[in-house]
Amino acid sequence: MSRTDRPPSACDIAVAGGGIIGLAVARELALREPDARICLLEAEDRLAAHQSSHNSGVVHAGVYYTPGSLRAKLCVEGAARLEEYCAERKLPWRASGKLIVATTEEELPGLDELERRGRTNGVKGLARVKAAEIAGIEPAARGLSALHSPFTAVTDFASIAASYADDFEAAGGSIHLGSPVLSATYADLRIRTPSGSVDCGRAVFCAGLQSDRLAVACGGSSEPRIVPIRGGYLKVRPDRADLVRGNVYPVPDPDLPFLGAHLTRTIDGSLLIGPTAMIAGARDAYRVTKLRRRDLGQTLRWPGTWGLMRQHWRASFNEAANSLWPSRLAGEAARLVPALARTDVEAGPAGVRAQALDRDGNLIEDFLIERTGQAVHIRNAPSPAATSSLALAELIADEALA
Repeated sequence: MSRTDRPPSACDIAVAGGGIIGLAVARELALREPDARICLLEAEDRLAAHQSSHNSGVVHAGVYYTPGSLRAKLCVEGAARLEEYCAERKLPWRASGKLIVATTEEELPGLDELERRGRTNGVKGLARVKAAEIAGIEPAARGLSALHSPFTAVTDFASIAASYADDFEAAGGSIHLGSPVLSATYADLRIRTPSGSVDCGRAVFCAGLQSDRLAVACGGSSEPRIVPIRGGYLKVRPDRADLVRGNVYPVPDPDLPFLGAHLTRTIDGSLLIGPTAMIAGARDAYRVTKLRRRDLGQTLRWPGTWGLMRQHWRASFNEAANSLWPSRLAGEAARLVPALARTDVEAGPAGVRAQALDRDGNLIEDFLIERTGQAVHIRNAPSPAATSSLALAELIADEALA
């Protein structure tokens, strides 16, 4: 069967969304239900077209997340399982480590809190590092104190997604590209695509940047809503990429789910700085100037957008400035790695994250799953969703088959 074939008119389970989470869920369902007819619908002409392939490839160890949250539990579990999976499939994996560096006295309490969270979450090998020890791990980094996570890794999530797709098809599932969900009804679970309708007994919507629209169409809650956040990277010139061995991160703002301008040595050896975090004019705004009237209108009409900007106006301004003036972003990174010059960087890739906001402008930080009848909707799957994909897929499959 070709991935360009039209979807079936009926199936037992439909999965909407061919990103890494949708593929992991489809794979898990097919392995559990080998006799079920399962199809996966993807709007684009390729898999992993958005968030799954527009990231730095960092496999998080679990330092940042609130103890007891789904993100904390599934990150630690998921990272271990993902490492095993990549080893079995001979997929890219490099445990290059992460150094979270405090450069001012004001950041030290935040570093203390990250250490507490990491140890509570069971992060393997986590160690506090004195100022004089930093250069032994990252020779170009400087700071007052740091937290070292030696098993933080980098990989290629697009390759992992492709492997999940192969597993799913090998288990009997079918993938249908160019099949966006135009509408869905939850009473009789009928999904309409451009090439026809699919009647299904159960459905799982892993729609990422479109997750709120499909959930609401199926009778789900009116909130949270997705506000697209564009993250732009700078790329350090190849002859200067050896400034960083692994990952060097700042101490993040505890009130925001963004990790600040950090430096990541990717699986291909490139050195990236970023990402920024600016509200975008489209849900696929890989160019900072891209606008879509529907997307922008929904963002501006959602009260949570204005609530977010009121609560975090200073951070919103800083992120917009970093997005528009790359030298400013390079300057922030130079606080961590002083040898980095603004002439060392050039424009890099960009991605758009699906940021869920409630009506008051509060950021939804944990994974969020909602059920409407026999349909399950992944309403929020922020980082570390890719890291957690195998463990998260088990949780979603439990809900879908309940």
